[in-house]
Amino acid sequence: MLIYSMGVSVDGFIADRQGRFAWSVPSDEQFRFHVEQTRELGGFLCGRRLYETMLPWETDPSMRGTELWAEFADVWCAIPKVVFSRTLDAVEGNARLATSSLGEEAAAVLAATDGTGKDVAVGGAGLGAQAVELGLVDELRMFRNPIVVGGGTPFLPPVTEAVRLDLIDTRTFGSRVVYERYRRASD
Repeated sequence: MLIYSMGVSVDGFIADRQGRFAWSVPSDEQFRFHVEQTRELGGFLCGRRLYETMLPWETDPSMRGTELWAEFADVWCAIPKVVFSRTLDAVEGNARLATSSLGEEAAAVLAATDGTGKDVAVGGAGLGAQAVELGLVDELRMFRNPIVVGGGTPFLPPVTEAVRLDLIDTRTFGSRVVYERYRRASD
């Protein structure tokens, strides 16, 4: 199963008009939840910016400053990642540069996790939007933050046809962030 998951504002943006997203920093409760979700992944497809944002979890010892952070770093480091970039010549950590299209790379990573019980995630606004547009995403997971930012980087791209979804899980954290999990509806 291919999952696209990010923190979003009530109006559906992952970053505001200035590119800021500090309003989506998770509480410890939510971070623990992220650790458990990340533990369920057998692969991760990411764009360059997300890769660079997450790289310190694999390379910077200061990211292990708390027990919870160290646990996340261990889980994150174990996941094989495929990085989509037009500008990088090399990647570090448990990652490789994509050599094929998003559809082909997604199929290959999903095939590699078949039978393991592990899912694959796609992350980064541009790559996630492309995966949605191509119909590759099986689940959308949103951490809806109680803020309206009025514009910025949208979580979802415009679509030409409606995409029917089933709501399969919700949870409200003490920070008032609402987790919403949707699966593509079967016709």
